[in-house]
Amino acid sequence: MEMIQDSLKNSVSYQEYRNMVHDHTERGTSTGPDQTEALSQYTLLNDSRMRRLDKTTKIPEDIIHKFTNFKGSQTWLVITESWCGDAAHSMPVMNKLASFSEKIDLRVVLRDENPELMDLFLTNGTRSIPKLIVIDNKTNTVAGDWGPRPSVASRLVHDFKLKNGSLTPEFKKDLQVWYNKDKGQNSIEDLAQLI
Repeated sequence: MEMIQDSLKNSVSYQEYRNMVHDHTERGTSTGPDQTEALSQYTLLNDSRMRRLDKTTKIPEDIIHKFTNFKGSQTWLVITESWCGDAAHSMPVMNKLASFSEKIDLRVVLRDENPELMDLFLTNGTRSIPKLIVIDNKTNTVAGDWGPRPSVASRLVHDFKLKNGSLTPEFKKDLQVWYNKDKGQNSIEDLAQLI
């Protein structure tokens, strides 16, 4: 918990993160120490995706009700980077859900600035992002985590890797098509289980 608390001190709000990503697009850069044309292009794409999803994500009424009536107290700490396509699809959903409850504080940290924290929440031994850490503010404990993808997308990735060994550019395009058709609904269902 001490490492998580230290990371929280250096965290930013969702809006500050969105501003940071937009600033990187203006400069043609990305978050993280590695600066490549590909990462800056992913950052540009993700800024556009998040802007669209911030405006268009629809939350079902029963989920809104669940969040507005949440009695606990949580901090949702997200580990991410600007170039991460999975994060671009899920972070607007996280933000929208957290906005329905005064009892959930959404905070963001960058993976490559917090390697020790990331290493506490590996996915199959990898530093996959985004990773959402749910902190129960009353007990000061980790109540759960989520990520790097919604459950259906995780199954698609798992099954493809099992059959083909690694993800191909074609599969990554297909995954983006899946995200666009899903419109955040699988993430909403998964995240609603965390409260």
